[in-house]
Amino acid sequence: MKYHLITLGCQMNLSDSERVSAVLEGMGYIRTEIEEEANLLGILACSVRQKPIDKIYNKIAEWNRWKNRRSLITFVSGCILPADKEKFLKSFDLIFQMSELAQLPQMIREYGIVTPAGLKQPSPVMPKNEHILEMWHIQPKYQSTYEAYVPIQNGCDKFCTFCAVPYTRGREVSRPSAEILEEVRHLVSQGYKSITLLGQNVNSYGLDKNGEELSFADLLRKIGEFGKASGEEFWLYFTSPHPQDMNREVIEVIAAYDCLAKQIHLPMQSGDERVLIKMNRRHSMEKYRQIVADIRELLPQATLFTDIIVGFTSEGEPEFQNTVAAMDEFRFNMAYIAMYSPRPGAASFRWENEVAAEVKKDRHRKLSEVMKVHSHQYNESMVGKTVRLLVNGTDRKTGFSTGLTEGKLIVRLDQKDDSLLGKIVDVKITSAADFSMSGALQMVVSIPV
Repeated sequence: MKYHLITLGCQMNLSDSERVSAVLEGMGYIRTEIEEEANLLGILACSVRQKPIDKIYNKIAEWNRWKNRRSLITFVSGCILPADKEKFLKSFDLIFQMSELAQLPQMIREYGIVTPAGLKQPSPVMPKNEHILEMWHIQPKYQSTYEAYVPIQNGCDKFCTFCAVPYTRGREVSRPSAEILEEVRHLVSQGYKSITLLGQNVNSYGLDKNGEELSFADLLRKIGEFGKASGEEFWLYFTSPHPQDMNREVIEVIAAYDCLAKQIHLPMQSGDERVLIKMNRRHSMEKYRQIVADIRELLPQATLFTDIIVGFTSEGEPEFQNTVAAMDEFRFNMAYIAMYSPRPGAASFRWENEVAAEVKKDRHRKLSEVMKVHSHQYNESMVGKTVRLLVNGTDRKTGFSTGLTEGKLIVRLDQKDDSLLGKIVDVKITSAADFSMSGALQMVVSIPV
Protein backbone atom coordinates (compact mmCIF):
# COMPACT_ATOMS: atom_id res chain seq x y z
CA MET A 1 0.00 0.00 0.00
CA LYS A 2 1.29 3.44 -0.93
CA TYR A 3 0.29 6.99 -0.05
CA HIS A 4 0.90 10.36 -1.68
CA LEU A 5 0.66 13.56 0.35
CA ILE A 6 0.51 17.12 -0.99
CA THR A 7 1.37 19.87 1.49
CA LEU A 8 0.30 23.46 0.79
CA GLY A 9 0.90 26.66 2.74
CA CYS A 10 3.30 27.48 5.55
CA GLN A 11 5.99 25.66 7.51
CA MET A 12 3.41 24.72 10.14
CA ASN A 13 1.59 22.61 7.54
CA LEU A 14 4.93 21.09 6.57
CA SER A 15 5.57 20.16 10.19
CA ASP A 16 2.05 18.71 10.48
CA SER A 17 2.66 16.65 7.34
CA GLU A 18 5.61 14.94 9.04
CA ARG A 19 3.27 13.66 11.73
CA VAL A 20 0.69 12.59 9.14
CA SER A 21 3.45 10.60 7.39
CA ALA A 22 4.43 9.01 10.69
CA VAL A 23 0.87 7.82 11.31
CA LEU A 24 0.41 6.45 7.79
CA GLU A 25 3.76 4.67 7.75
CA GLY A 26 2.92 3.24 11.15
CA MET A 27 -0.07 1.61 9.40
CA GLY A 28 2.24 0.05 6.81
CA TYR A 29 1.81 2.59 4.01
CA ILE A 30 4.86 3.53 1.95
CA ARG A 31 5.23 7.09 0.68
CA THR A 32 5.43 7.67 -3.07
CA GLU A 33 5.94 10.88 -4.99
CA ILE A 34 4.07 9.39 -7.97
CA GLU A 35 0.35 10.03 -7.49
CA GLU A 36 -0.69 7.28 -9.91
CA GLU A 37 0.98 4.65 -7.71
CA ALA A 38 -0.86 5.60 -4.51
CA ASN A 39 -3.84 3.87 -2.92
CA LEU A 40 -4.26 6.74 -0.46
CA LEU A 41 -4.15 10.35 -1.64
CA GLY A 42 -4.14 13.27 0.80
CA ILE A 43 -3.78 17.04 0.95
CA LEU A 44 -2.87 19.36 3.81
CA ALA A 45 -4.83 22.43 2.79
CA CYS A 46 -4.24 26.15 3.22
CA SER A 47 -7.26 28.47 3.20
CA VAL A 48 -5.15 31.58 3.78
CA ARG A 49 -5.19 32.42 0.05
CA GLN A 50 -7.50 31.46 -2.78
CA LYS A 51 -4.82 30.05 -5.10
CA PRO A 52 -4.04 26.97 -2.92
CA ILE A 53 -7.78 26.30 -2.55
CA ASP A 54 -8.25 26.41 -6.32
CA LYS A 55 -5.39 23.93 -6.65
CA ILE A 56 -7.17 21.56 -4.24
CA TYR A 57 -10.41 21.67 -6.24
CA ASN A 58 -8.52 20.87 -9.45
CA LYS A 59 -6.60 18.03 -7.82
CA ILE A 60 -9.56 16.31 -6.17
CA ALA A 61 -11.51 16.49 -9.44
CA GLU A 62 -8.65 14.64 -11.12
CA TRP A 63 -8.39 12.06 -8.32
CA ASN A 64 -12.12 11.38 -8.35
CA ARG A 65 -11.94 10.65 -12.09
CA TRP A 66 -9.29 8.01 -11.31
CA LYS A 67 -11.84 6.20 -9.11
CA ASN A 68 -13.56 5.03 -12.28
CA ARG A 69 -10.51 2.84 -12.94
CA ARG A 70 -9.24 1.80 -9.51
CA SER A 71 -9.95 1.86 -5.78
CA LEU A 72 -8.72 4.97 -3.98
CA ILE A 73 -9.22 6.76 -0.67
CA THR A 74 -8.81 10.54 -0.53
CA PHE A 75 -8.51 12.80 2.50
CA VAL A 76 -7.96 16.46 3.33
CA SER A 77 -6.86 18.23 6.52
CA GLY A 78 -4.81 21.27 7.47
CA CYS A 79 -5.97 24.88 7.58
CA ILE A 80 -9.54 24.80 6.26
CA LEU A 81 -12.18 27.50 6.52
CA PRO A 82 -15.75 26.38 7.34
CA ALA A 83 -17.03 27.34 3.88
CA ASP A 84 -14.28 25.34 2.19
CA LYS A 85 -14.88 22.40 4.55
CA GLU A 86 -18.52 22.15 3.44
CA LYS A 87 -17.45 21.91 -0.22
CA PHE A 88 -14.67 19.43 0.54
CA LEU A 89 -17.15 17.10 2.28
CA LYS A 90 -18.76 16.53 -1.12
CA SER A 91 -15.48 15.65 -2.81
CA PHE A 92 -13.12 13.92 -0.35
CA ASP A 93 -13.68 10.56 1.31
CA LEU A 94 -12.29 11.74 4.66
CA ILE A 95 -11.92 15.17 6.22
CA PHE A 96 -10.49 15.71 9.70
CA GLN A 97 -8.85 18.31 11.90
CA MET A 98 -5.19 17.89 12.78
CA SER A 99 -6.25 17.43 16.40
CA GLU A 100 -7.93 14.20 15.24
CA LEU A 101 -4.76 12.82 13.61
CA ALA A 102 -4.39 10.00 16.15
CA GLN A 103 -7.78 8.67 14.98
CA LEU A 104 -6.80 8.65 11.28
CA PRO A 105 -5.97 4.88 11.21
CA GLN A 106 -9.45 4.08 12.50
CA MET A 107 -11.00 6.44 9.97
CA ILE A 108 -9.19 4.69 7.14
CA ARG A 109 -10.05 1.20 8.41
CA GLU A 110 -13.69 2.25 8.70
CA TYR A 111 -13.56 4.14 5.40
CA GLY A 112 -16.87 5.79 4.74
CA ILE A 113 -17.40 7.28 8.20
CA VAL A 114 -17.78 11.02 8.64
CA THR A 115 -15.54 12.52 11.30
CA PRO A 116 -16.92 14.66 14.14
CA ALA A 117 -15.23 17.67 12.58
CA GLY A 118 -16.85 16.94 9.26
CA LEU A 119 -20.32 16.78 10.79
CA LYS A 120 -20.12 20.34 12.04
CA GLN A 121 -21.94 22.90 9.94
CA PRO A 122 -19.89 25.82 8.61
CA SER A 123 -19.89 28.76 10.99
CA PRO A 124 -17.59 31.60 12.03
CA VAL A 125 -16.89 29.80 15.32
CA MET A 126 -13.24 28.90 15.68
CA PRO A 127 -12.22 25.22 15.92
CA LYS A 128 -11.37 23.92 19.35
CA ASN A 129 -7.76 23.04 20.04
CA GLU A 130 -7.99 20.95 23.19
CA HIS A 131 -6.78 17.79 21.41
CA ILE A 132 -3.83 19.38 19.59
CA LEU A 133 -1.57 18.25 22.44
CA GLU A 134 -2.31 14.64 21.50
CA MET A 135 -1.19 15.31 17.93
CA TRP A 136 2.13 16.70 19.18
CA HIS A 137 2.78 13.42 21.01
CA ILE A 138 3.12 11.70 17.62
CA GLN A 139 6.77 11.29 16.68
CA PRO A 140 7.20 13.01 13.28
CA LYS A 141 8.67 11.41 10.19
CA TYR A 142 11.26 14.12 9.50
CA GLN A 143 11.70 14.88 5.82
CA SER A 144 15.35 15.85 6.23
CA THR A 145 18.34 14.49 8.14
CA TYR A 146 19.76 17.93 8.96
CA GLU A 147 16.84 20.40 9.01
CA ALA A 148 13.75 20.11 11.22
CA TYR A 149 10.68 22.05 12.35
CA VAL A 150 9.47 21.91 15.95
CA PRO A 151 5.95 23.20 16.67
CA ILE A 152 5.69 25.11 19.95
CA GLN A 153 2.24 26.61 19.53
CA ASN A 154 -0.94 26.31 17.47
CA GLY A 155 -3.58 28.90 16.63
CA CYS A 156 -3.67 32.67 16.97
CA ASP A 157 -5.43 35.24 19.16
CA LYS A 158 -4.51 38.35 17.15
CA PHE A 159 -7.43 38.47 14.66
CA CYS A 160 -5.72 40.50 11.95
CA THR A 161 -8.55 41.55 9.66
CA PHE A 162 -6.93 40.02 6.56
CA CYS A 163 -6.16 36.64 8.17
CA ALA A 164 -8.20 33.44 8.39
CA VAL A 165 -5.85 31.53 10.73
CA PRO A 166 -7.99 31.97 13.92
CA TYR A 167 -10.86 30.37 11.97
CA THR A 168 -8.77 27.48 10.63
CA ARG A 169 -6.49 26.68 13.60
CA GLY A 170 -8.42 28.25 16.50
CA ARG A 171 -7.13 30.09 19.56
CA GLU A 172 -3.54 29.88 20.77
CA VAL A 173 -2.44 26.70 22.53
CA SER A 174 1.15 26.36 23.77
CA ARG A 175 2.94 23.04 23.70
CA PRO A 176 4.58 22.02 27.01
CA SER A 177 8.14 23.32 27.13
CA ALA A 178 9.47 19.99 28.40
CA GLU A 179 8.32 18.33 25.14
CA ILE A 180 9.84 21.10 23.05
CA LEU A 181 13.18 20.91 24.81
CA GLU A 182 13.25 17.13 24.56
CA GLU A 183 12.57 17.24 20.81
CA VAL A 184 15.31 19.84 20.31
CA ARG A 185 17.79 17.76 22.35
CA HIS A 186 16.91 14.67 20.35
CA LEU A 187 17.39 16.46 17.04
CA VAL A 188 20.77 17.84 18.06
CA SER A 189 21.89 14.40 19.25
CA GLN A 190 20.94 13.06 15.81
CA GLY A 191 23.12 15.65 14.07
CA TYR A 192 20.49 18.15 12.94
CA LYS A 193 22.02 21.53 12.08
CA SER A 194 19.00 23.76 11.46
CA ILE A 195 16.00 23.67 13.82
CA THR A 196 13.04 26.06 13.54
CA LEU A 197 10.49 26.66 16.31
CA LEU A 198 7.05 27.13 14.75
CA GLY A 199 3.96 29.03 15.80
CA GLN A 200 1.50 31.54 14.39
CA ASN A 201 2.78 34.01 17.01
CA VAL A 202 5.77 32.53 18.81
CA ASN A 203 6.32 35.59 21.02
CA SER A 204 3.11 34.87 22.90
CA TYR A 205 4.23 31.33 23.71
CA GLY A 206 3.12 30.37 27.22
CA LEU A 207 0.70 33.28 27.72
CA ASP A 208 -2.31 30.94 27.44
CA LYS A 209 -1.01 28.98 30.47
CA ASN A 210 -1.51 31.85 32.96
CA GLY A 211 2.08 31.90 34.15
CA GLU A 212 2.36 28.11 34.46
CA GLU A 213 4.68 27.85 31.46
CA LEU A 214 7.94 29.45 30.36
CA SER A 215 7.91 32.71 28.48
CA PHE A 216 9.27 32.70 24.93
CA ALA A 217 12.47 34.41 26.07
CA ASP A 218 12.95 31.77 28.79
CA LEU A 219 12.33 28.97 26.30
CA LEU A 220 15.04 30.38 24.04
CA ARG A 221 17.35 30.76 27.06
CA LYS A 222 16.85 27.09 27.99
CA ILE A 223 17.72 26.03 24.44
CA GLY A 224 20.69 28.39 24.43
CA GLU A 225 22.04 26.87 27.64
CA PHE A 226 21.61 23.38 26.25
CA GLY A 227 23.38 24.34 23.04
CA LYS A 228 26.25 25.88 24.98
CA ALA A 229 26.67 22.77 27.14
CA SER A 230 26.36 20.34 24.23
CA GLY A 231 29.31 21.73 22.30
CA GLU A 232 27.43 20.93 19.06
CA GLU A 233 27.12 23.47 16.26
CA PHE A 234 23.51 24.05 15.22
CA TRP A 235 21.31 27.03 14.41
CA LEU A 236 17.98 27.55 16.18
CA TYR A 237 15.43 29.73 14.37
CA PHE A 238 11.83 30.72 15.07
CA THR A 239 8.89 31.92 13.00
CA SER A 240 6.78 33.90 13.08
CA PRO A 241 6.96 36.57 15.76
CA HIS A 242 4.43 39.40 16.05
CA PRO A 243 5.76 42.94 16.58
CA GLN A 244 3.22 43.58 19.35
CA ASP A 245 4.77 40.88 21.56
CA MET A 246 8.39 41.19 20.47
CA ASN A 247 10.58 42.63 23.22
CA ARG A 248 14.18 43.53 23.92
CA GLU A 249 14.65 40.55 26.25
CA VAL A 250 14.20 38.10 23.37
CA ILE A 251 16.87 39.92 21.36
CA GLU A 252 19.22 39.98 24.36
CA VAL A 253 18.85 36.21 24.77
CA ILE A 254 19.60 35.60 21.09
CA ALA A 255 22.72 37.74 21.41
CA ALA A 256 23.93 35.71 24.40
CA TYR A 257 24.06 32.25 22.77
CA ASP A 258 25.87 31.11 19.63
CA CYS A 259 23.30 28.43 18.76
CA LEU A 260 20.44 30.97 18.55
CA ALA A 261 20.61 32.02 14.91
CA LYS A 262 21.24 35.65 14.12
CA GLN A 263 18.29 35.96 11.78
CA ILE A 264 14.99 37.65 12.58
CA HIS A 265 11.77 37.33 10.59
CA LEU A 266 9.61 40.26 11.69
CA PRO A 267 6.37 40.70 9.67
CA MET A 268 5.61 44.37 9.01
CA GLN A 269 2.70 43.89 6.55
CA SER A 270 2.49 47.64 5.82
CA GLY A 271 4.54 50.77 6.46
CA ASP A 272 1.47 52.96 6.83
CA GLU A 273 -0.15 53.67 10.21
CA ARG A 274 -3.71 53.88 8.88
CA VAL A 275 -3.39 50.59 7.02
CA LEU A 276 -1.89 48.89 10.09
CA ILE A 277 -4.89 50.01 12.14
CA LYS A 278 -7.27 48.76 9.46
CA MET A 279 -5.38 45.45 9.46
CA ASN A 280 -5.75 45.31 13.28
CA ARG A 281 -2.03 44.64 13.52
CA ARG A 282 -1.88 46.17 17.05
CA HIS A 283 1.55 47.68 16.54
CA SER A 284 2.59 51.12 15.36
CA MET A 285 5.47 51.99 13.08
CA GLU A 286 7.11 53.55 16.16
CA LYS A 287 6.97 50.17 17.92
CA TYR A 288 8.31 48.37 14.85
CA ARG A 289 11.09 50.94 14.47
CA GLN A 290 12.17 50.41 18.10
CA ILE A 291 12.37 46.64 17.62
CA VAL A 292 14.55 47.07 14.54
CA ALA A 293 16.75 49.53 16.46
CA ASP A 294 17.21 46.94 19.23
CA ILE A 295 18.12 44.29 16.65
CA ARG A 296 20.66 46.59 14.97
CA GLU A 297 22.16 47.45 18.37
CA LEU A 298 22.33 43.99 19.95
CA LEU A 299 22.57 41.82 16.82
CA PRO A 300 24.47 43.93 14.28
CA GLN A 301 25.31 40.81 12.25
CA ALA A 302 21.70 39.63 12.03
CA THR A 303 19.74 39.50 8.80
CA LEU A 304 16.20 40.90 8.82
CA PHE A 305 13.29 39.35 6.91
CA THR A 306 9.68 40.56 6.72
CA ASP A 307 6.22 39.97 5.23
CA ILE A 308 4.34 42.68 3.35
CA ILE A 309 0.86 42.83 1.84
CA VAL A 310 0.24 45.21 -1.06
CA GLY A 311 -3.19 46.30 -2.22
CA PHE A 312 -4.98 45.84 1.09
CA THR A 313 -8.55 47.14 1.07
CA SER A 314 -8.61 50.94 0.44
CA GLU A 315 -4.79 51.20 0.29
CA GLY A 316 -4.10 54.35 -1.73
CA GLU A 317 -0.93 55.55 -3.37
CA PRO A 318 0.18 57.64 -0.34
CA GLU A 319 -0.17 54.59 1.95
CA PHE A 320 1.77 52.46 -0.50
CA GLN A 321 4.54 55.07 -0.69
CA ASN A 322 4.83 54.89 3.10
CA THR A 323 5.54 51.17 2.72
CA VAL A 324 8.16 51.93 0.08
CA ALA A 325 9.74 54.43 2.49
CA ALA A 326 9.76 51.82 5.26
CA MET A 327 11.50 49.37 2.92
CA ASP A 328 14.18 51.99 2.25
CA GLU A 329 14.50 52.70 5.97
CA PHE A 330 14.83 49.13 7.23
CA ARG A 331 16.70 47.67 4.23
CA PHE A 332 15.43 44.14 4.70
CA ASN A 333 17.52 41.23 3.48
CA MET A 334 14.33 39.59 2.26
CA ALA A 335 10.68 40.57 2.05
CA TYR A 336 7.95 38.09 1.20
CA ILE A 337 5.53 40.32 -0.70
CA ALA A 338 1.95 39.18 -1.31
CA MET A 339 -0.94 40.78 -3.13
CA TYR A 340 -3.97 41.03 -0.83
CA SER A 341 -6.47 38.22 -1.31
CA PRO A 342 -9.85 38.49 0.52
CA ARG A 343 -10.61 35.31 2.48
CA PRO A 344 -14.06 34.24 3.72
CA GLY A 345 -14.11 34.33 7.51
CA ALA A 346 -11.64 37.19 7.80
CA ALA A 347 -13.17 40.56 8.72
CA SER A 348 -11.86 42.35 5.62
CA PHE A 349 -13.75 39.95 3.35
CA ARG A 350 -16.90 42.02 3.95
CA TRP A 351 -15.28 45.36 3.14
CA GLU A 352 -15.59 47.36 -0.05
CA ASN A 353 -13.01 49.61 -1.76
CA GLU A 354 -11.12 46.66 -3.19
CA VAL A 355 -7.90 47.71 -4.92
CA ALA A 356 -7.85 46.83 -8.63
CA ALA A 357 -5.85 43.74 -9.60
CA GLU A 358 -3.64 45.66 -12.01
CA VAL A 359 -2.78 48.15 -9.24
CA LYS A 360 -1.83 45.29 -6.90
CA LYS A 361 0.40 43.78 -9.57
CA ASP A 362 2.09 47.14 -10.22
CA ARG A 363 2.73 47.72 -6.51
CA HIS A 364 4.05 44.19 -6.12
CA ARG A 365 6.47 44.80 -8.99
CA LYS A 366 7.63 48.15 -7.62
CA LEU A 367 8.19 46.84 -4.09
CA SER A 368 10.03 43.80 -5.46
CA GLU A 369 12.39 46.16 -7.32
CA VAL A 370 13.09 48.06 -4.09
CA MET A 371 13.76 44.76 -2.31
CA LYS A 372 16.13 43.69 -5.09
CA VAL A 373 18.24 46.84 -4.71
CA HIS A 374 18.69 46.47 -0.95
CA SER A 375 19.39 42.74 -1.15
CA HIS A 376 22.02 43.22 -3.84
CA GLN A 377 23.77 45.99 -1.90
CA TYR A 378 23.98 43.84 1.22
CA ASN A 379 25.23 40.85 -0.75
CA GLU A 380 27.92 43.03 -2.37
CA SER A 381 29.11 44.04 1.11
CA MET A 382 29.73 40.36 1.88
CA VAL A 383 32.18 39.79 -0.99
CA GLY A 384 35.59 38.82 0.35
CA LYS A 385 34.23 37.68 3.72
CA THR A 386 34.22 34.10 4.99
CA VAL A 387 30.90 32.77 6.31
CA ARG A 388 29.60 29.53 7.77
CA LEU A 389 27.28 27.76 5.33
CA LEU A 390 24.85 24.88 5.76
CA VAL A 391 24.97 22.97 2.47
CA ASN A 392 21.41 21.95 1.57
CA GLY A 393 21.26 21.07 -2.11
CA THR A 394 22.37 21.77 -5.67
CA ASP A 395 21.72 24.65 -8.01
CA ARG A 396 19.40 23.53 -10.83
CA LYS A 397 21.27 25.62 -13.43
CA THR A 398 24.91 24.89 -12.63
CA GLY A 399 24.58 21.62 -10.77
CA PHE A 400 26.94 22.98 -8.10
CA SER A 401 26.24 22.75 -4.37
CA THR A 402 24.21 25.45 -2.64
CA GLY A 403 23.49 26.36 0.97
CA LEU A 404 22.20 28.90 3.45
CA THR A 405 24.21 31.14 5.73
CA GLU A 406 23.23 31.47 9.38
CA GLY A 407 21.25 34.51 8.21
CA LYS A 408 19.40 32.30 5.65
CA LEU A 409 21.01 33.92 2.61
CA ILE A 410 21.56 31.72 -0.44
CA VAL A 411 25.14 30.94 -1.49
CA ARG A 412 26.12 28.93 -4.57
CA LEU A 413 29.42 27.09 -4.25
CA ASP A 414 31.97 26.87 -7.06
CA GLN A 415 31.88 23.07 -6.99
CA LYS A 416 29.62 20.09 -6.45
CA ASP A 417 30.31 17.80 -3.53
CA ASP A 418 27.46 15.55 -2.40
CA SER A 419 29.41 14.60 0.73
CA LEU A 420 28.89 18.14 2.04
CA LEU A 421 25.09 17.87 2.14
CA GLY A 422 23.83 18.65 5.64
CA LYS A 423 27.21 19.92 6.86
CA ILE A 424 28.24 23.40 7.98
CA VAL A 425 31.39 24.57 6.18
CA ASP A 426 33.47 27.72 5.72
CA VAL A 427 32.89 29.56 2.44
CA LYS A 428 34.53 32.72 1.11
CA ILE A 429 32.08 34.94 -0.77
CA THR A 430 33.41 35.69 -4.25
CA SER A 431 30.53 37.49 -5.98
CA ALA A 432 27.02 38.80 -5.40
CA ALA A 433 23.70 38.74 -7.26
CA ASP A 434 20.29 40.23 -6.46
CA PHE A 435 19.10 37.51 -4.07
CA SER A 436 22.09 35.22 -3.75
CA MET A 437 25.88 35.06 -3.57
CA SER A 438 28.60 32.77 -4.89
CA GLY A 439 31.45 31.42 -2.85
CA ALA A 440 34.49 29.18 -2.68
CA LEU A 441 34.80 26.37 -0.18
CA GLN A 442 37.59 27.01 2.33
CA MET A 443 39.41 23.78 3.02
CA VAL A 444 40.55 23.10 6.58
CA VAL A 445 44.20 21.99 6.54
CA SER A 446 45.53 20.04 9.50
CA ILE A 447 49.06 21.09 10.48
CA PRO A 448 51.21 18.24 11.83
CA VAL A 449 52.42 18.77 15.36
